[in-house]
Amino acid sequence: MAFGIFSGMMPIIPFHMVLAVALALFFKGSKITAALGSWVSNPLTWAGIYYFNYKIGAGILGLSENNRDFSSIMETLKYPEEGVNIIRSTISAGSSIVGAFLIGGVLMGIVASIPSYFIFLKVFRVIKMWRERRRALKQLKKKASEK
Repeated sequence: MAFGIFSGMMPIIPFHMVLAVALALFFKGSKITAALGSWVSNPLTWAGIYYFNYKIGAGILGLSENNRDFSSIMETLKYPEEGVNIIRSTISAGSSIVGAFLIGGVLMGIVASIPSYFIFLKVFRVIKMWRERRRALKQLKKKASEK
């Protein structure tokens, strides 16, 4: 899940799931949960994620926070069905803008994925225990009905 959340914070629309699954393959994690985690980035959250990616990256790189290219990228995000256009407008904005987005994305990904790892580790343990108890209860009922 943490790999998916990390990749979901990256400004790589529409390749979040590809990165999440690749990270899961490399680190021998669950590809399914990585793919699910990448949906933290979706058409409802893209604008917020991109906005904070740029603001964090621009702050680190010392770029102006109000930038015409940044404004055009944010305008492109209003039409999420055109993910390729979002990438095109980001790349055409120049290397400093792309760098700001990537640095911000990596930092946001790290900040979001580390706690999510521990949260979902606990969630999945609880689910596993619940399944085991349910399975044991079914076996007890089956043995009781056989008598």
